[in-house]
Amino acid sequence: MCGIVGIVGKVPVNQYLYDGLTVLQHRGQDAAGIVTIHNNTFRLRKGNGLVKDVFHTRHMLRLQGNVGIGHVRYPTAGTSSSSEAQPFYANSPYGISLAHNGNLTNADELKIWLNTEARRHVNTTSDSEILLNILGHELQQSTNITLTPDDVFTAIANVHKRVRGAYATVALIIGYGMVAFRDPNGIRPLVFGKRETESGIEYMIASESVALDACSFEFVRDVAPGEAIYFTLDGKIHSKQCSDTPVYSPCIFEFVYFARPDSTIDKMSVYASRVEMGTKLGQKISQEWSDLDIDVVIPIPETSCDIALQIAYELDLPYRQGFVKNRYIGRTFIMPGQEQRKKSVRQKLNAIATEFKGKNVLLVDDSIVRGTTSEQIIEMARSAGAKKVYFASAAPEVRFPNVYGIDMPSANELIAHGRDVDDICSLIGADKLIYQSIEDLVTAVGVGNPDIKRFDTSVFDGNYVTNDIDNDYLERLDAMRNNSTKEESDKNADSVIDMYNEGSE
Repeated sequence: MCGIVGIVGKVPVNQYLYDGLTVLQHRGQDAAGIVTIHNNTFRLRKGNGLVKDVFHTRHMLRLQGNVGIGHVRYPTAGTSSSSEAQPFYANSPYGISLAHNGNLTNADELKIWLNTEARRHVNTTSDSEILLNILGHELQQSTNITLTPDDVFTAIANVHKRVRGAYATVALIIGYGMVAFRDPNGIRPLVFGKRETESGIEYMIASESVALDACSFEFVRDVAPGEAIYFTLDGKIHSKQCSDTPVYSPCIFEFVYFARPDSTIDKMSVYASRVEMGTKLGQKISQEWSDLDIDVVIPIPETSCDIALQIAYELDLPYRQGFVKNRYIGRTFIMPGQEQRKKSVRQKLNAIATEFKGKNVLLVDDSIVRGTTSEQIIEMARSAGAKKVYFASAAPEVRFPNVYGIDMPSANELIAHGRDVDDICSLIGADKLIYQSIEDLVTAVGVGNPDIKRFDTSVFDGNYVTNDIDNDYLERLDAMRNNSTKEESDKNADSVIDMYNEGSE
């Protein structure tokens, strides 16, 4: 998962891009980057690490300009070396810099086509650089002396025809402006906003509406599936539907886990969706577990807190914060490497013994993916004195790999793959285990926007909305994303990349 921002402003945008990336840090902790345009030249800073660690005062001073884009990343396709950090840059045509959230499902064939037909070189293993070069190739097909909005929209339409998968994208074009576009299924979120200043109207693109809030931009609307929005350097805005067959199919896992609760995605409040998940799951527990002697409901912080509170309300049981989270430890789900995830769980959470001792506790989490965290947390609850530990998941069983930008690369790593609920319950060490049904999850999220008829629920049911995924693809993806490769590439974590007119530091 990644986070992207882009601003066309009337004043320097470096600080606003930084602030936007900071509130999107939950979407990626592996790398960060910002590129701006100043004097018709790109100014770029990117490197591995958190936003606060990649950008120092000296870097911010060099990121001059009133237009720019930014990116936070964790690795899915590709590696976690600094060469994979975004935004990426291509010098032809015009000079383009691009940031991308998602994953291309036909990246291998696109790379071959770029090398043999378009004669464009891709220097990394990142599918985002492939997307950049596809866009560059399509823009280069224009015969006009000056790039027009129609040229941009024609290029994006042709990108949609060539590219499959998930892509929420923002790109800068030297001398012209910024373009944002979303794949025809709208799998990954993308919003835009504006603010009025004394100098004129400024525009902002972001992965989540919370980034607009942080930068004092007014939310305008979501970028529609297949749509492109082109912002010229002089502040004009053009938009067009560039896909022949757009269908809203947002990733439901955004609402379960990834997005911040204070964000709104495709007119659906993430917070309200999670409360409704709690309502549905609470009702299911009441119907199926009415004979259990649950004493207290305890969330596994933080994503599940709103869900657990609503479950407690539905069950008329006490709600307690039984775990204290160390906020200086990163999210274990997006940490590369299974051993690193295991090590970080006990550093991340600590149990309050008085909330567990002698009680039958219902632990609530947003989902169970690999099961490692769930198993260790249940052990912590028992060590703290719990008599019985029941476990509830606000999402259904995660049985299939994600191919659209979430790091669930291997079916063998998913605890629910090929197992029933009783087997999973035994493996994580719970006394009872209950999952949300996929029907209730879809209903809970969709209540905020009845116009959306389909979600990407592929991790639960194996139905991939792009209709191009088979076992051969999943095996290739597994080989490319395996954890050993990631851990080896992490040796390069201290390296950074700078590009600016004045030369080296």
